[in-house]
Amino acid sequence: MPSIDIGSLSLEQKASLLSGADMWSTRPLPEAGLRPVMLYDGPHGLRHLEDRSDTADIYGSAPATCFPPAVAVGASWDPEVAAQVGAALGREARALGVHVVLGPGVNIKRSPLCGRNFEYYSEDPLLSGVLGSAHVRGVQAEGPGASVKHFAANNQETERTRISADIDERTLREIYLPAFERVVTEARPVTVMAAYNKVNGVYAAQSPWLLTEVLRQEWGFTGAVISDWGAVHDRVAALAAGLDLEMPGGDGTGVARIVAAVRAGALDEALVDQAVARIVALAERVAPATGDLDVDGGHALARKLAAECVVLLKNDAQVLPLEGVTRLAVIGAFATAPRFQGGGSSRVNPTRVDTALDAIRQHTAERGQTVTYAQTAEEAASAEVAVVFAGLGDHEESEGYDRESIDLPADQIALIRAVAQAAPRTVVVLSHGGVVSLEDWHDDVDAILDGGLLGQAGGGALADVLFGVVNPSGRLAETIPLRLQDNPSYLNFPGEAGHVRYGEGVMVGYRYYTSAERAVRYPFGHGLSYTTFDTGDLTVTPTGEDTARAAVTVTNTGTRYGKHVVQVYVATTAGKVRRPARELRAFTKVALEPGESRTVTFDLDRRAFAYYDITRSGWVVAPGEYRVQIGADAHHVLDEAAITLTGDKGLMPLTLESTVGDWLDHPIAGPALVKKMNDRLRDLSPEEAALAAQHPDGLRMAAALPMSKLITFTGDTFPADFLDKLIRESRVV
Repeated sequence: MPSIDIGSLSLEQKASLLSGADMWSTRPLPEAGLRPVMLYDGPHGLRHLEDRSDTADIYGSAPATCFPPAVAVGASWDPEVAAQVGAALGREARALGVHVVLGPGVNIKRSPLCGRNFEYYSEDPLLSGVLGSAHVRGVQAEGPGASVKHFAANNQETERTRISADIDERTLREIYLPAFERVVTEARPVTVMAAYNKVNGVYAAQSPWLLTEVLRQEWGFTGAVISDWGAVHDRVAALAAGLDLEMPGGDGTGVARIVAAVRAGALDEALVDQAVARIVALAERVAPATGDLDVDGGHALARKLAAECVVLLKNDAQVLPLEGVTRLAVIGAFATAPRFQGGGSSRVNPTRVDTALDAIRQHTAERGQTVTYAQTAEEAASAEVAVVFAGLGDHEESEGYDRESIDLPADQIALIRAVAQAAPRTVVVLSHGGVVSLEDWHDDVDAILDGGLLGQAGGGALADVLFGVVNPSGRLAETIPLRLQDNPSYLNFPGEAGHVRYGEGVMVGYRYYTSAERAVRYPFGHGLSYTTFDTGDLTVTPTGEDTARAAVTVTNTGTRYGKHVVQVYVATTAGKVRRPARELRAFTKVALEPGESRTVTFDLDRRAFAYYDITRSGWVVAPGEYRVQIGADAHHVLDEAAITLTGDKGLMPLTLESTVGDWLDHPIAGPALVKKMNDRLRDLSPEEAALAAQHPDGLRMAAALPMSKLITFTGDTFPADFLDKLIRESRVV
């Protein structure tokens, strides 16, 4: 409970606490001993501005370590990487006097065109939720608070401040809410940030269903809900819905409206008091700045973590690592002017920046190798291996707008192809925040190293991987399609007339590609190593009616130390809804020396087998068979084992408005109906029996009819007392 007596505050004082004082801080209340809370952008580095009234400067912040953004951390598939990023941010925030770090972002990468995908982890809610939880725990263990964002369904930048994301509830519950749910229930962030957009026609910042029913009542969130900057349209409606703090500070209009609404009886003052209590509790976490920013330590950690996030997509003839190469050519502007972060509110002023070329020269000097650098392809012909640095520039993807294509710029494609034609061996190193197509040049090159965006030390990390100092262990956190048109959101993104329809439903990312058997360039979960791994001896054992335990042994069968991501998927057709071909339900990253084996165990809880049933407004585990699969990635199953789960015995109670199909599927009513129909057939005259024989599936043909309608067609076949008895019995199953 807050130490300040809220009852002693005037309505005006209380209302003033629910709106920011300026761009980056809450209002203090000196007479009550309440200090301001400083909230600054993350989530991969602090954007700390001395001028707190600044509303536009995204370049003039104080220097801070730019750690790998979420696009890279997602590819690490490693909660420890996310936790270390979070902890380092927490330490730097504490040093600079920042009390709440705005991040992480756990929105789903619905379309590769979203301009802000570099701030989000994955197309999968489990991977996003596990990494987001680790990040929040890391930040908050150091003292400052985190703010998980953007709640919810903020999956595009086009018309982001007013677009309505129109999504059915099953899709919301299975795809777009679980990452937030996991972060809230497991990591307990001090704040949740409401998104700009609408969800099903209601602004997220003004949605009682999102902010109160789901977030607080279902998930038990007790912290403060804050708005994205400028996301509040009706301050009173937002407060009533459950939004505590409007950011940034304005001209006091919001405060005046709260006061007026309470005095007019349109807003319960108890809601004001609840919101104030949460802001006071947030303010009481405030600690003074320590000033002990570890610049060198932050940079070294950023390099170590960045190397964990690199994905080796292709490595024909083991051209990588570059250990035995005598003559090396480095080509492309990104080798000297790296792209290491995205644009917009998360843009960090780095303490320093590593370039790949400098780091490569350090490695070659130690090995007696020669390296030349150029931005044209002529240098490639005289080298044994040419390394081309390519990707997307600062202006090609950013917060605020979406991309129109997933292609690399034409001049870069031309450069890659020219180098590949000239060089004996060609390696391409990619830097980008959103998925890029590989189709115009993929088959021309020997190896592809995908760096995503790696933060300020990314150049050194890439060099470490290229030369084998670090064995790549990243895996794709989103699918690389053959064509943009293959993406399941293609026809519905980014919407029109103020609405975007999530018509693909739960079939997002790999869920669609695997279910539709759609070929991709590289699947979700793909990634190569400089060593080899064997995964086998899978065992799966039910541990209850709707839970199981899986165990699998992983062996490093190669000659190098390396890390392997074990991916556990669940496949089933059980239940009355269409299920994806398989869904990621657990994962872990295992570090092994050559020849070393380890058995890893996964406890698969109820949600690993459940779907969201909109008719029951809850999660259901359908009785039936489930296949637990170990995947090399989402498309390639290495091993699987089938189990049968009893699942949920309780069914929806039947009524006369339930369909005939619902009645037939019921374990009690179904057999009773069929028996009653068969008894009736035995009483038919020969002529009636002959007619009935022409329609042996009569009940199934009527499956979509309400039972009340079937009764009108079948006379006394199903007497009222017979149906009433079955209705009563259905309620106690």
